[in-house]
Amino acid sequence: MASGQDDFLFGRIALHYKLVTREQLLEAAQLQGHGVTPRSLGEILVEKGYLTPAQLDQLLTVQKEYLAKQPAPQAPSPAAPPRPVVSLEGPGALDRLLEHALSSGASDLHIHSGAPIKLRTHGRLAELGAEPLAAATAERLILEILNPEQTAALRERGQVDFAYTLAGVGRFRANAYRQQRGMDAVFRAIPPIPPTLEKLGMPSSLARLANFHQGMVLLTGPAGCGKSSTLAALVDIINQERRDHIITIEDPIEFIHASKSCVVNQRQVGPHTGSFARALRAALREDPDIIAIGELRDLETISLALTAAETGHLVLATLHTNNAVRTVNRILGVFPPNQQEQIRTMVAESLRAVISQRLVARADGNGRVPALEILVANKAVGNLIRENKTFQIRSVLQTGASQGMCLLDTSLSELVKTKIITREEALRHAEEPQRIAS
Repeated sequence: MASGQDDFLFGRIALHYKLVTREQLLEAAQLQGHGVTPRSLGEILVEKGYLTPAQLDQLLTVQKEYLAKQPAPQAPSPAAPPRPVVSLEGPGALDRLLEHALSSGASDLHIHSGAPIKLRTHGRLAELGAEPLAAATAERLILEILNPEQTAALRERGQVDFAYTLAGVGRFRANAYRQQRGMDAVFRAIPPIPPTLEKLGMPSSLARLANFHQGMVLLTGPAGCGKSSTLAALVDIINQERRDHIITIEDPIEFIHASKSCVVNQRQVGPHTGSFARALRAALREDPDIIAIGELRDLETISLALTAAETGHLVLATLHTNNAVRTVNRILGVFPPNQQEQIRTMVAESLRAVISQRLVARADGNGRVPALEILVANKAVGNLIRENKTFQIRSVLQTGASQGMCLLDTSLSELVKTKIITREEALRHAEEPQRIAS
């Protein structure tokens, strides 16, 4: 298995000989680590049809010959400062950092004032060079890519969410913010095409969620667990297989969905609409069949999403909760006491499924794999919600395997039994550690 540095060199050689484009290389790099079995960059390029097996062999030969000619690395002098991996001088420095992050297979680039630049790969942060970044340098790197509106928002509110497109390289979801040492930013790489469930390591049975024509499907989990990717995969299935109108409401827009069998309109909070709630209210007058919501953040957004689900639309949305029961309680809990009975009825009738996911480190160290909790809202679940007995939903999850339900702890145990993850890693994520297989 090639290392990340070897893959970086391989990609440069393939570009040099014009056998692949930057877009194809970016797509292959972003697919690394999503599947259950880790693969080299060359293997993915062949699988996608961008390289032939013969071309792969030729490139590997060139790479081997190049490495053989390189002098053995010398230990640097203790007095010599470390040489930066990417030059931070002059215009385009941040673009160079982002390109390096993608070529290295990183999912996130961290710019922190007073700390070294960091890359997150397979869930782990690693420093890109040892030198702390001066506050003035961090601010220069960040401000050079912000437009005037984003700069004004950052100065007024202290943070700004935005998407950044680097021509010929890729797109990034970003957040810039101020902290006590200066200005920081975090960039999340967004693949150029929506992922498939298979590439994400998700069970193909989840594709059935795209068959609903009315109701609400919630994708939940902690930050960075892949909710947005799963949402994009479901939207892409609908886009390919149905003839409907899809509206997405995001902050910012992440995966770009070109219209296929469906008409897809993507709206971003800020440039296209004032808020999630305002966009949702307008969406009900725009004849949508499917509404995908980047995040259910507040009472008004949740209320409008429930109304949309109840009035004949399929609503797909993400939520920051850790399991299925907490998700249902979170939806119910944002409403005042005098509305509880009505809201419990609406949720009982509208909810179709809750998919709660975590990304867990693989035992072989090559990336992460999803562990899932799946709640299918059948009649029994609906009755428990209506009767305010959500604490009993966990029992339904334990006995609902025949309907596709699964507890997170059960999913973790299966991953331990198949030696995909270690028991120690499973215990870190388990709700009830005693249930994890030994």
